[in-house]
Amino acid sequence: MRNLIVAAVASMFIVNFSFAADSGCEAKAVSKTGKPLAGAAKAASIKKCEKDAAAASAATAPSCADKAVSKDGKPLAGAAKAASIKKCEKEAKK
Repeated sequence: MRNLIVAAVASMFIVNFSFAADSGCEAKAVSKTGKPLAGAAKAASIKKCEKDAAAASAATAPSCADKAVSKDGKPLAGAAKAASIKKCEKEAKK
């Protein structure tokens, strides 16, 4: 019973955080006159905002090519570099 209550409370926090992340783009969905957008215009605005936010976070993250270094800090080359980049890109998609 205690585990069920803990799981319920945890799921409430997770749902709350997901709505909080979306509210930033939803709050920006306003017309030039300051009125909130509705319908397709609102959906398009939110979609663009989320796309821009994802691009900005990807730009600040180091690329997989930059992470392809050996244990002693030297850049990898050849097959080792290719394998490292492939593994990094696979992990990034998860």
